[in-house]
Amino acid sequence: MEAYKSEFIEFMVESDVLKFGDFTLKSGRKSPFFMNAGAYVTGGQLKRLGEYYAKAIYAAYGDDFDVLFGPAYKGIPLACVTAIAFSELYGKEIKYCSNRKEEKDHGADKGGLLGYQIQDGDRVVMIEDVTTSGKSMEETVPIVRAQGDVTIVGLMVSLNRQEVGLSGDKSMTALDEVAKTYGFATNAIVSMSDVVEHLYNKPCQGKIIIDDQMKGAIDTYYEAYGVQ
Repeated sequence: MEAYKSEFIEFMVESDVLKFGDFTLKSGRKSPFFMNAGAYVTGGQLKRLGEYYAKAIYAAYGDDFDVLFGPAYKGIPLACVTAIAFSELYGKEIKYCSNRKEEKDHGADKGGLLGYQIQDGDRVVMIEDVTTSGKSMEETVPIVRAQGDVTIVGLMVSLNRQEVGLSGDKSMTALDEVAKTYGFATNAIVSMSDVVEHLYNKPCQGKIIIDDQMKGAIDTYYEAYGVQ
């Protein structure tokens, strides 16, 4: 595992973004772990988060793209901090863009987009926090493609939960299903397999995060919702 991935896993735990316990997800699933990117709240945390995203995007897609699109609301700061990090790490000026939940009907920047206005010929990387079922793409992809003759290079999320997608096909993860459905690449900074590998019975922040009991709960969860 690349060093930045191991660091990112510990960063999620340290920032109280990745938690283990008993959670009910938006999908209704009962999960022994939960990731909340909204818990990145300090300047230092956001700076590091942007750097991890930038490194993962560069590793997956290089720098041959023009725009980072982060869907509202959590995708807005993700796109901003990653664009800053991309400029600092790789010297490439990438524009950021997001959709507005409520379209603005006045001013010079009226319309449905915040930040850069996507144009014909643009190459876009979409950025999100996590994909559980892939349902959010049903809204996000049409928004991007409605802006003109654009190419969606790919999607980057911070954590691949490695669960089945909307189809229920247990042969592919939700991220794989998004790639198949929409025709672009999908990647994550880390997967839950990476998380378990790095944290199982190993100290992190001075304690064991995934012990035998938690590992058992995760295994049981994936028997129900994971890919085969």
